[in-house]
Amino acid sequence: MSIREKLIAAAVTAVLILNTAARLAKLEQQTAEAKSSADNAWMLTSAALVLMMTGPGLALFYSGLVRKKNVLGTMMQSFALIAVITVLWGLFSYSLSFGSGNSFFGGLQNLFLRGVGAAPDPDYAATIPAQTFMVYQLMFAIITPGLIAGAFAERMKFSAMLVFMILWSIIVYDPMAHMVWGKGGLLNASLGGRFPTLDFAGGTVVHVTSGVSALVCALYLGKRLGYPKQAMPPHSVVLSFIGACLLWVGWFGFNAGSALGAGSLATSAFVATHFAAATAALGWAGAEWIRNGKPSVLGGISGAVAGLVAITPAAGFVKPMPALIIGLIAGVFCYWMVAMVKAKFGYDDSLDAFGVHGAGGTLGALLTGVFAVSVVNPIFKDAQGNTLASGLLEGNAHQLLNQLVGVAIAWALAIVGTLIILKVVDLTIGLRVSEEEELQGLDLSQHGEEGYYWETPA
Repeated sequence: MSIREKLIAAAVTAVLILNTAARLAKLEQQTAEAKSSADNAWMLTSAALVLMMTGPGLALFYSGLVRKKNVLGTMMQSFALIAVITVLWGLFSYSLSFGSGNSFFGGLQNLFLRGVGAAPDPDYAATIPAQTFMVYQLMFAIITPGLIAGAFAERMKFSAMLVFMILWSIIVYDPMAHMVWGKGGLLNASLGGRFPTLDFAGGTVVHVTSGVSALVCALYLGKRLGYPKQAMPPHSVVLSFIGACLLWVGWFGFNAGSALGAGSLATSAFVATHFAAATAALGWAGAEWIRNGKPSVLGGISGAVAGLVAITPAAGFVKPMPALIIGLIAGVFCYWMVAMVKAKFGYDDSLDAFGVHGAGGTLGALLTGVFAVSVVNPIFKDAQGNTLASGLLEGNAHQLLNQLVGVAIAWALAIVGTLIILKVVDLTIGLRVSEEEELQGLDLSQHGEEGYYWETPA
């Protein structure tokens, strides 16, 4: 072969190599764009599912459990929080929760959502816009204070509820969210926190804080008029049944969405969530059947919610069979808290917000430290990048201590913060409706409307 022919052959080979490299680079770019689009679609869907948990899910679940004279007032609490917390989140709460800050509070660099746009924040989610991450986390901030309303149902003024929830979101929720999930947070397991607490979707941030705060509210406000001598059965278990089913479906966005992408981790969290809810429903209904001779519909749906609460911190860290165990334990434990512990101490947690969310969230956070495994989510690595054990059964006994620290901080922040807020609101505008307004019902006394205009049993 002549020199000329060799040069031509070399040039053709170079062109082919360059062309192949370009095609491979384009293919990689298209694959990355496709993954980013899929992740973004899943996260926007998850955000919508979590919003559905507040309205209509929680609104129907809670409103069915109260007396008919309070159905609209209870629904309005959930609905109002969708609007109020959204505004707070956009103005400053997102920055306080997820901005770069110290161990306890986020910074102010994202006030008014400054810098939160189409570009991803790789510290949180590398394949979706920062704005998608922001709006997804907003839905958690909305439902969390809404859960507290179950404890003071039928007796708090609407104006007091609004002021209380605004202050609670700022003083309790925002710091807790930053400590567990924010950059530099004290309890952040993925970004080098001092006490890395495994909380995949909000066991401490959402359920422990809201549930413990609910108990404080119930104790501070005192019992409803006539409680416990006067029977106060749910006015419509049908509404609560529909609400619970919507919560179950929405919880897939809550837990599987916390994978922050449409990959195998989301699938694992989805499966764990469903399995835990199923065994918890069976556990609660079974315990009730043994004790009372009949399994109630209300018991079944309450058990499902208890299982969903307990699996929330563990969803992205455990296999399906441990999820079944967590759910079963949660169903029986939360039934015991609601049916026996509450009766023994006599506090009026109207809709069992503490018995389900406070107790179930605490249990789930601790069991996460027991059952978490690195094969599901290799969150802990050494300096060389080697995967480390996650939970107690895998050999990391210290993780249970970290979980205890996270739970203790959530309890302490919820108790102290809630007490301060209740006292301030009580001294300024007053917390509780008058006896006359309570007897009349919140629908008429707070909103001038009635939920039903036909004769039904009280």
